[in-house]
Amino acid sequence: MRMFHLAAGVSALALLTACNATEDEAVVETPAETGAATEMAGEDAATEVAETAGEETESDRLNAWFQEVFDRNVARSPMTQTFLGMKTNYDQWSDASPEFALESYEIGQADLAHMRETFDFDALDDSAQLSWRLFEYNGERAAEGQRWLDHGYTFTPRSGPHMNAASFLINNHRVDTVEDAQAYIGRLRNLPTYMDQNIANSRRSAELGVLTPLWTYEPMIATARNIITGAPFDDGDASPILADFTGKVEALGLDEAEQARLVSEAEAALTEAVAPAYERVIALFEEQAQMATNDDGVWKHPDGGEFYNYLLNGYTTMDLSAEEIHQLGVAEVARIHDEMRGIMEQVGYEGSLQEFFEFMRTDEQFYYPNTDEGRADYLADATALIDTMTETLPQMFNTFPRAELEVRRVEIFRQDSAGKAFYQRPAPNGSRPGVYYANLRDMSLMPTYQMEALAYHEGSPGHHMQLAIMQELEGVPAFRRFGGYTAYTEGWGLYTEYLPVEYGFYSDPYSDFGRLAMELWRACRLVVDTGLHYHQWTRQEAIDYLTENTPNPVGDNIAAIDRYIVYPGQATAYKIGMLEILRLRGVAEEALGEAYDIRDFHDVVLTQGAMPMSVLEERVNAWIEDAQD
Repeated sequence: MRMFHLAAGVSALALLTACNATEDEAVVETPAETGAATEMAGEDAATEVAETAGEETESDRLNAWFQEVFDRNVARSPMTQTFLGMKTNYDQWSDASPEFALESYEIGQADLAHMRETFDFDALDDSAQLSWRLFEYNGERAAEGQRWLDHGYTFTPRSGPHMNAASFLINNHRVDTVEDAQAYIGRLRNLPTYMDQNIANSRRSAELGVLTPLWTYEPMIATARNIITGAPFDDGDASPILADFTGKVEALGLDEAEQARLVSEAEAALTEAVAPAYERVIALFEEQAQMATNDDGVWKHPDGGEFYNYLLNGYTTMDLSAEEIHQLGVAEVARIHDEMRGIMEQVGYEGSLQEFFEFMRTDEQFYYPNTDEGRADYLADATALIDTMTETLPQMFNTFPRAELEVRRVEIFRQDSAGKAFYQRPAPNGSRPGVYYANLRDMSLMPTYQMEALAYHEGSPGHHMQLAIMQELEGVPAFRRFGGYTAYTEGWGLYTEYLPVEYGFYSDPYSDFGRLAMELWRACRLVVDTGLHYHQWTRQEAIDYLTENTPNPVGDNIAAIDRYIVYPGQATAYKIGMLEILRLRGVAEEALGEAYDIRDFHDVVLTQGAMPMSVLEERVNAWIEDAQD
């Protein structure tokens, strides 16, 4: 289902969403696929059979089959191939048609049936049994999701083909040779088919009455217009795509005539293919704006309540009702407010909590200058925080990623639509590091007191530790190394905001307040997400709730609610995942006593990749039993 990024079996479409960037303020980014998947992922599980044993086990057979399935599915998605570092089908976009989606679903269901009929679950080792269960879980979720295929949003102000196509070319299409440059031009020429398929998908949803709220269309039009503004579309500076292409071609060191030829061909493709495709997208937005309403929650859609429950179950991987989640959020907000009052006493602030919030929002000491120098200082300081954390990691972990981590600014062309911070996974073949992106469009939205927690969540020990380690796992099928479950991934990210407290970080009380502020933010999400989509709150009611209950600037609150409206349910997974990880850690500490080592607990959580929270609970309980024997 479009734009909600739930597990959908191990089809190419599922891989496309699973390979996305992990983002605190939006769910976005990339995709891809083709036959020789070992090129992109290195030594895959299927190639790691027990050669020394001389005889193939049932686990070896199952892992080899998983690799065949993964390779075949990757071969069906050119964008996934590119994201994984491959250059096959390098001039193509993935097929976004409903026919292709149905075919992918049917292939996935046939694969599920084949696994159940062919392999003996009881003969598998623990890791292979886990793979079986996750493959089965994904396939069953895909079957449930067929009902909702057209209930998702194809285009939103936060993501969608209108913005992700440009981001994909800029961030993932490497140009190392003239052939790569020609493939880039080919992708520009082939973009209209991809865009038209997505336009058709959006129209099909609209026929059901599934439309984003009225306020979404103006920013979507602006983003699409930004992509086709500047040279070669007008007399301005180079447009984002042309600037990217020109820079990549210049880096090849070609003679002047060859470079000019390639740039000229790209300009022609942009004006003849890309611009008309984007004009059709803009026309769609203008058309749908005439039909849209001011109602914000998915309750307004056909069977909206059931749809929302489906989303909540998928994102949290737990069986919690909307009302249970709402009340959990209310309780957590109250608890964190009490801890914040303790910080107020510590710094000697006299006044109400809301007055303290206003102080934190407005006092200049908590903000970098809104200048290029201020932005450079932010990036340098965020990098220094991660470097300091890296020195402490051996006290917390046994296992570490090989991939490097960089801190970068969100590119200017997408900074107005992107969230405040997010992480992009490293390329499996080592061609691209993991990246913590900070959105520095407005430094008043990036307070210094939140910098520490944000760096730990999006960088290390947060998403970089979890996602990079997962990609590098050996003896684990590729579908697990590149998959994901929001409650697990984002629960881990939020857990790692808290973890450094136990090792002496957040020594500045204002920075510790920032940590609490970010936890409060996730607790409030439980309230406002369910408020919007279950209790039928208005957009303004949800914005007001955040403004009254958090220290975040009003601009932050507006952007957040706009995100929760178009990604129903997703924001609830963070706090629920964190609370479950902390609960399981507490169970292990109590059961093991002096034998408990937090590094071993983190190995249990991280060294088999992402999984539903119920499966993680089983792993923790099994580890406890083994440790007690």
